[in-house]
Amino acid sequence: MSIITIPKAMAVIAILIIGEEIVFLSSFEKMIRRAMKKLKFNQKFVLRKAKNTIFLVFLMLSCKNNGQKINSAAFSSAEKNVPEIILAANRMEVYLSDLQNKKVGIVTNQTGVVKAENQSYVHLVDTLLKRNINVVKVFAPEHGFRGEADAGEVVKDGKDTKTGLPIVSLYGKNKKPSQQQLADIDVVLFDLQDVGVRFYTYISTLHYVMEACAEQKIPLIVLDRPNPNAHYIDGPVLQPEFKSFVGMHPVPVVYGMTIGEYAKMINGEKWLENQIITDLKVVPLMNYDHQTPYSLPVKPSPNLPNDVSINLYPSMCFFEGVNVSVGRGTSKQFQVYGSPYFEKTEFSFTPKPNVGDKNPKFNGKICYGEDLSEHQRLSALHFSWLKKAVEQTKAVKTSFFNAMFNKLAGNATLKEQIIAGKSDEQIRKTWQNDLDKFKKIRSKYLIYK
Repeated sequence: MSIITIPKAMAVIAILIIGEEIVFLSSFEKMIRRAMKKLKFNQKFVLRKAKNTIFLVFLMLSCKNNGQKINSAAFSSAEKNVPEIILAANRMEVYLSDLQNKKVGIVTNQTGVVKAENQSYVHLVDTLLKRNINVVKVFAPEHGFRGEADAGEVVKDGKDTKTGLPIVSLYGKNKKPSQQQLADIDVVLFDLQDVGVRFYTYISTLHYVMEACAEQKIPLIVLDRPNPNAHYIDGPVLQPEFKSFVGMHPVPVVYGMTIGEYAKMINGEKWLENQIITDLKVVPLMNYDHQTPYSLPVKPSPNLPNDVSINLYPSMCFFEGVNVSVGRGTSKQFQVYGSPYFEKTEFSFTPKPNVGDKNPKFNGKICYGEDLSEHQRLSALHFSWLKKAVEQTKAVKTSFFNAMFNKLAGNATLKEQIIAGKSDEQIRKTWQNDLDKFKKIRSKYLIYK
């Protein structure tokens, strides 16, 4: 039989592709055999060719997916065939009237963006100025208004070169707006992209802004944004004696709430000084729930460059409290860990000064460790990497834990559990009761499912 008849057989093969996944491959052989009976040609030849073709197509699509840096199903809501999330900043019909004919102060940074009609992102400050809203000044959190300062670096007051607006630092001389700084303000607008982790300092800034507004009787409007780590709740609940700017409230490490919901909780639980209450308005998101995957359009801080680092951050940030590099000074911050003290491995990196860290830990030294940038999406805290690091360092006469670790943990127990080599399951059981109590508190303030 001539090869030219093969397309006739292939024409009756139905390949259904949904998105980029080929389905019901197991039915192909039966379909091919039925086609071959009708067309009466060399069955073994065509079956072999058809199977090879199907395999190549499947392989090409699989390689395309595996080549992506992040788990697309985990991070993109568009691929889930769900309605697009509408950011609170875009819902100007809900809050613009509260700003008109008022002197407005805005707490924001590079993440405070509005999605334009052409699908690009424009900063909220620029958008409001074009709508003739009287923006008086901008209050900047850790990392500054443009998000370029290193972690922990003092942010100075200044002036925005683009708009000419004065910038008041909330990560310099004071972390709480002063009476003088709020004297010419009628209403405060808060728009920061949080990542849903207790030691990420934007919720601490929220606390102090709420407190200052309550004291000066200034209304506060919080524009809500999705929490990329809202799909789970985990970690020890902070104990009061470990309160600091990297942990101010009795919440677990990962608390599963948007920043708008969190603001409601601060108010409702009366966590502000003297149990005062803020005149609070939260503008909610649309088409969102806590399980909705969300890929951030702008990196929230210099050392969280992508979805992978944001997802790993709750577990990896504990390395900031030990004598191990977490990838600062590389392009894979919070996606790798290593140390010059570890045994040599196939994977290594050398931290060097870059945007976000001018003097990274182990600057210029070869660090051996592990690359987690292809790790599957986490839905729980993982301590296995930290425990590996402890074992690697035992033989070296150098200190491992520093004073920051207990602040990040919110207790003195986790360090001892890590040293003892307790399993993640054993560790998790010790905070389960506190976690259950928190979930009941949390449920009172949820805006979304």
